[in-house]
Amino acid sequence: MSGNTEHVKCLIIGSGPAGYTAAVYAARADLKPLIYTGIEEGGQLTTTTEVENYPGYPNGIQGPEMMKLFRQQAERFGTEVRFGIATSVDFSKHPHRVVIDETKTIEADTVIIATGASAKWLGLESEQKHRLNGSGVTACAVCDGAFYRGQDVALVGGGDTAAEEATYLSKLCRKVYMIVRRDELRASKAMQTRVFNTPNIEMVWNSETIEVLGNEAVDGVLIKNVNNGEKRTLAVTGFFVAIGHNPNTSIFKNWIQMDEQGYIKTIPGTSRTNVPGVFAVGDAQDKVYRQAVTAAGSGCMGALDAERYLAEHGFH
Repeated sequence: MSGNTEHVKCLIIGSGPAGYTAAVYAARADLKPLIYTGIEEGGQLTTTTEVENYPGYPNGIQGPEMMKLFRQQAERFGTEVRFGIATSVDFSKHPHRVVIDETKTIEADTVIIATGASAKWLGLESEQKHRLNGSGVTACAVCDGAFYRGQDVALVGGGDTAAEEATYLSKLCRKVYMIVRRDELRASKAMQTRVFNTPNIEMVWNSETIEVLGNEAVDGVLIKNVNNGEKRTLAVTGFFVAIGHNPNTSIFKNWIQMDEQGYIKTIPGTSRTNVPGVFAVGDAQDKVYRQAVTAAGSGCMGALDAERYLAEHGFH
């Protein structure tokens, strides 16, 4: 191989719970996996503070610390972890070719795509400040709702995910303000009915968020009526953004079958894609659950599927 081309049995693209779990299983099966971390090593969990719902951590754990442990476990079994970003792929022939940082080519007998998804944000400076500080802004009600038990919170969004998250929060929080830019929800009729029949969800129609308030922690949100410009403050301690996710899959679109949102389609019950030897795990292919534990489970599936593929095709 030339200095700029390298051959591996198993290339894993992405370093969240799915990627590192795939690496643990692949390394223990002697596939000698190589991980390229992507721009955000550790994935979405590195921007999460307290993780309380991952099994095995009865007292909770900080997201970055958890991902450090994932990496150490993968490396313990021989995974090589490198910082780098996959910038293009060629899945037209075997071995598969993946270009890293536009300069280095990896030829891989199997590729496990674990590139994840990124939450969409409003883009407010105050929103990002509190999100990065872990002080009251989040994009995951299931992950963080329990921290706001008995409190008043606001949620922005009008689709099915927003309706589902608002309903989830209503079981934990005293009050949920649902901020919707229009005068109706985009959510399905069934989800709308559920929201409207929940007494502690208050709809805030025709409104957009101007600023997330508070210094050390969120203590309110400033909103504006889009019709008359009238502003008001909602006194809340938590702000949930539920306007969707973008799967990080654009470099695969010419090769891999995806749905209209860009989530990779896998053969049901497996991690296999339409390209033999290419597998997809974690949030890049899961728009339903989007949890660290389900991502890790699918990472295990990806490694087992890759191992079987190599065995069936006589790779040694």
